[in-house]
Amino acid sequence: MCAVFFRVCALILNLISPKRHLPLDSNDRSKFRETTGFLASHPILANLLIIVAVATLGLMIIYYSLALFTKHGRSLTVPGVENMSYTQAIQILHDKGLRVDIRDSVYNEEVNPGFVIEQFPRSGSVVKPGRKIFLYINAVHPKEVVVDNMNKPSEDALRGLSARAAMAKLEELGFKNVKIVRVFGRDEDRVQKVLANGRVVKKMQKIPVNARLELHVEDGRLASVVDSLANLELTGVSGDYYYDENAGQGEETVEQSDYFDDERPEKGTPSHNVSPEPEEEPEYEFND
Repeated sequence: MCAVFFRVCALILNLISPKRHLPLDSNDRSKFRETTGFLASHPILANLLIIVAVATLGLMIIYYSLALFTKHGRSLTVPGVENMSYTQAIQILHDKGLRVDIRDSVYNEEVNPGFVIEQFPRSGSVVKPGRKIFLYINAVHPKEVVVDNMNKPSEDALRGLSARAAMAKLEELGFKNVKIVRVFGRDEDRVQKVLANGRVVKKMQKIPVNARLELHVEDGRLASVVDSLANLELTGVSGDYYYDENAGQGEETVEQSDYFDDERPEKGTPSHNVSPEPEEEPEYEFND
């Protein structure tokens, strides 16, 4: 193609370029004027013809070059390799004249490890020979993630976080088997600890995404119990004996409520509310 292009250009240049000739007789001069007179007398038209010829040849070269590199007119159908092993899928695609690229590796419990989960282009697509096919492979081992990335490895993960925020974070990380367990505690709807397969998860610890998680959430009953005990201590009936840890060992102190007189009973004296000891019932003898 290039040789033809250069020959045509050389021929045109020879036709329009002035040349020195030897002296000619009258017959030769008339013949020379007949052959070169038109192009020599119309140089603009000759240049236009050269431009058209060069442009046409350039377009032809580009067209055939693109057809050669893009494999114009040649195509094949992509085979389906999903749910096949990685080695088997590569062998089939290579036999069809296609290239393979592993796009990503994910973990799916429903697919065997090392098998193809998804492919692109899809099965049945028409592509050019040598097209690259992207494969998504199921990982052999499940992905491991950090539940709580705070740099305090000795503390429990997600402790003190609200139950809703903890569930949202676990779902975002890819955990699907999560169970919420209500436990006795002070703060309502606050995470106490996280168990993965029965073990407490610490901060900065990696666990697999397929682990069974238990989210222990406090129910707030401890705060109610503490408040109830505090109220009983404040509103309790005076005069009862109680043991004061701050007092001397073995000493008993008596408090008197505002409901009674200001007189304080002496130490060791039973108060008004102390119930008397029950009298012993008399024994009866029965004679046969």
